[in-house]
Amino acid sequence: MKVVIQVPCLNEESTLASVLEALPTHIDGVDHLEIVIIDDGSTDRTVEVAREHGVTHVVRHARNMGLARSFRDGVEYALSIGADIVVNTDGDNQYPGDRIADLVAPIIAGTADIVMGDRQTHTIEHFSPFKRTMQRFGSWVVNKAAGTELPDAASGFRAYSRYSLYRLNIVTQFSYTMETIIQAGNKRLSIVSVPIVTNAKTRESRLFSNVFEHMLKSGQAILRSYTMYRPWTLFASIAVLFGLMGLFPFVRFLVLRIAGNDGNHIQSLILGSAMIVVAVLALALGVLSDLMRNNRILHEDTLERLREQQYGPSHIAEHYRAGSAGGAAKPTDASAASTTSSPNEGDA
Repeated sequence: MKVVIQVPCLNEESTLASVLEALPTHIDGVDHLEIVIIDDGSTDRTVEVAREHGVTHVVRHARNMGLARSFRDGVEYALSIGADIVVNTDGDNQYPGDRIADLVAPIIAGTADIVMGDRQTHTIEHFSPFKRTMQRFGSWVVNKAAGTELPDAASGFRAYSRYSLYRLNIVTQFSYTMETIIQAGNKRLSIVSVPIVTNAKTRESRLFSNVFEHMLKSGQAILRSYTMYRPWTLFASIAVLFGLMGLFPFVRFLVLRIAGNDGNHIQSLILGSAMIVVAVLALALGVLSDLMRNNRILHEDTLERLREQQYGPSHIAEHYRAGSAGGAAKPTDASAASTTSSPNEGDA
């Protein structure tokens, strides 16, 4: 069992040493423990600090590529060096490194595919009441889109099994946190939360300049991911809404004519027709989007097989094939968990 801890960094010279010193050197049930630094275009001594603390694995970007790309590149590198579990923490020393063992424990036990650190945002002192409310609302929206029940959807302190990473495909440019949950929920991966207490704030976020920008970008990421996995639900809802709105002007026209009001009510007919046209277009987009969704599922299955060929099979695949050799194959506990924990399958 090999665990790789990846730390995305952008000019974290002042905090990286504290992060690295807090990381565990041994975890029960883990044979090999590696640390990977993803340097996202740092211009300070971030890499030198990492080297001074014995880090030998560094992924470097010549310029800033963003958190989502850093996460994706870190995962690809971790898989290439044989990671069975990938843990993600931040270079700003926000998350407690001594809780990493608690993150990986459910995956080692085969009861989870993804484990998240619940920051218990209602207890974070530097969060304003408005920000706490928005965090809860954002988590509620993500849970509705993913069919999950996670208290802190924005937390970046996470552990991923190799099996889950084979199935996740990051396409957003902002932050991977929301997208991976929506993907994992709709792919019926098992996700659990572990309560944690965050460290004191060391700096302002570099992902956004204010909370409203964060809300806008997060909303876009959630809507994009939801459209990818439940397009028919989205467009059918739009079609029903505009269809009902389009009926009212026609009903109004008929009521006025029956009542003997023979005035020119062509405006009602025009408005109703426009609404009905929008409803029909939404239905057409829903059909096309659903066909594209099915095509994307096939492509993602192909990507999963390519990753198995490139990096080796996941433990679930190994156990399944081992069972097949002696007769009827039986899924392991991990595979069973990954297919039963989330109640929704999207539009499938």
